[in-house]
Amino acid sequence: MSPARDLPPATGAWREGDPPGRRQFLTVPGELRLEAGGSLPGYRVAYETWGKLNSDASNAVLIEHALTGDSHAAGPAGPGHPSPGWWDGLIGPGRALDTDEVFVVVPNILGGCQGTTGPSSPDPDGKPWGSRFPRLTVRDQVVAEAALADALGIERWALVLGGSMGGMRALEWAVGLPARVDALLVVASTAAASAEQIAWAAPQLHAIRSDPGWRGGDYYDAAPGEGPHVGLGIARRIAHVTYRSEPELSQRFGRHRQAPGDDRYAVESYLDHHADKLVRRFDANSYLLLTESMNDHDVGRDRGGVGQALSRVTARTVVAGVDSDRLYPPYQSRDLAAGIATAGEAAVISSPYGHDSFLIETPQLSALVKSLLG
Repeated sequence: MSPARDLPPATGAWREGDPPGRRQFLTVPGELRLEAGGSLPGYRVAYETWGKLNSDASNAVLIEHALTGDSHAAGPAGPGHPSPGWWDGLIGPGRALDTDEVFVVVPNILGGCQGTTGPSSPDPDGKPWGSRFPRLTVRDQVVAEAALADALGIERWALVLGGSMGGMRALEWAVGLPARVDALLVVASTAAASAEQIAWAAPQLHAIRSDPGWRGGDYYDAAPGEGPHVGLGIARRIAHVTYRSEPELSQRFGRHRQAPGDDRYAVESYLDHHADKLVRRFDANSYLLLTESMNDHDVGRDRGGVGQALSRVTARTVVAGVDSDRLYPPYQSRDLAAGIATAGEAAVISSPYGHDSFLIETPQLSALVKSLLG
């Protein structure tokens, strides 16, 4: 058996006492009533910033991370940050989000596991919320982000942008709080989760809940190797296949074995690697909670349908899809752009990398950002 230090922890969440890294924290007191009917007795938002807010607070940019992302969008890995910034190529002096000109804010999502209140966070009695954490929607998550904007003195964002789940929240900002968004960039996302997207999520959710280590969601006192890391790893393997394209996987791996004496195919080893990385930096309950909030995403809910909801958008808008994306196919971006009067035709990111192209194709993304900030 491997030594304990090599076993995955019960949770990969950031926990109290861990190095904060670049995180800042906002504590929001008072009850937060949630769309699905539950509530939170206050909450905390972890966030990071780059650049400086100008005197009239007109240069603020909000970046929304995807499912397993966090507030660390730029900068190296280090204490408190197990991975380097996931959009590092976009943020910094002289880059598309030029931090000599704009003030970039990246919050960790409500329900997440990297410093913002979520299932791994302590409840008012100091115990992890676990199975008792309430269901959240994208709208709840935007309410929390609006509280952060208020605390920072930002009445209106110069730009709100995000890809995948981040695109859902960016769109919700523009639909639900249109007076607070000057420009909008939605990449590889949709106005409402489709049947196929929900179907891809279903076996991921079942994998986690079927893991004996999940213990109904109350596993935070488990020893290393005894948490729901098997189920979370399976979920990540399934998801990661949908994040890439078949031509890319075929070209990179083909039918090659990983190595002499290793029975795994190279593509299996690749998925194993990504599963192992995730279980060491993420939380199974947050994965469940956030995936379900993506399934629930529908900007038209209780707003007269998607068309009526999109008619609320007043921000200058660019919607972009990826030509090789099989999880959020390009037609969804075209439909979204067609419903927003200020959008024009959907832009196309041309890439072999599938859905993950919104994290990879920096030059193409930079051009889209500059078109909205120029």
